[in-house]
Amino acid sequence: MIKSMTGYGLASVENEAFIISVEVKTLNSKFLDLNTRSPRQFSDKELEIRNLVSKILERGKVNVNIEFSSKSGVDLPVSINDELFVSYFQKYKSLSEQVGAEKEDLFKLALQSPNVISNLVEKTSGAEQWEAVRDIIEIALHKCDDFRKDEGQVLQDKFIENLAIIREGLNKVKMADPIRKDRIRQRVRSNFNDWLEEQDFDKNRFEQELIYYFEKIDITEELVRLDTHLKYFEKNLLEESNQGKKLGFISQEIGREINTIGSKANDAEIQQYVVVMKDELEKIKEQSLNIL
Repeated sequence: MIKSMTGYGLASVENEAFIISVEVKTLNSKFLDLNTRSPRQFSDKELEIRNLVSKILERGKVNVNIEFSSKSGVDLPVSINDELFVSYFQKYKSLSEQVGAEKEDLFKLALQSPNVISNLVEKTSGAEQWEAVRDIIEIALHKCDDFRKDEGQVLQDKFIENLAIIREGLNKVKMADPIRKDRIRQRVRSNFNDWLEEQDFDKNRFEQELIYYFEKIDITEELVRLDTHLKYFEKNLLEESNQGKKLGFISQEIGREINTIGSKANDAEIQQYVVVMKDELEKIKEQSLNIL
């Protein structure tokens, strides 16, 4: 069973004290690339969050968004300097009376004046709050991991379809190869038969050259290796452990054999099968980048 590196998980909880929501999104990456957004009171938990992510999701580009809202309503997220606000308001009121200006906006103006409102730096979270947040993070990560498994199953089914088409092309090449070889032999006899009778030549040397030529165009070894690579790819596709990088390497070897078959065969019919196999292989290579 393979896993996709594309995933999504959302988990939340609400009780009488607080509301917690955690959203996890993942994309493909060679390594663990973690981006965390969380309230300031959990800023000291970044390492623990990373350890949680690496344990469950292992690698990929991971975005974790944590939202925490307290229901107590006692503590405001901002501080208002009452004395400074009153001073601003009285000053603006005095000025407006001097010039006969309207007084409707004085409250808003005083409230927006410098240093009247300042954001509070949130305190470090309590143990109970963090335990609750940690549990929700784990649930969201496991949901994301389940999403990856489902996506991996879809990818696996597609890979099996791609491999079946490549194997079908391989079988067609195997059937066409003897016909190709016989056609080449007939062409050689037809082109050189008359010339060989009239010319003085070394028969042993000529036979050696023919053997060398047929060895150059022989694709038997490539067909055997391609078949072996396809079986190895399918075997690793069904392994439990992470196989993304290994499948990428195997697909490269499959590509080398297909390209060699096309270049050595030098046959129009076989080239058609090679084009189909290369097209399916490109689909495999593209999707292999998204496998964990």
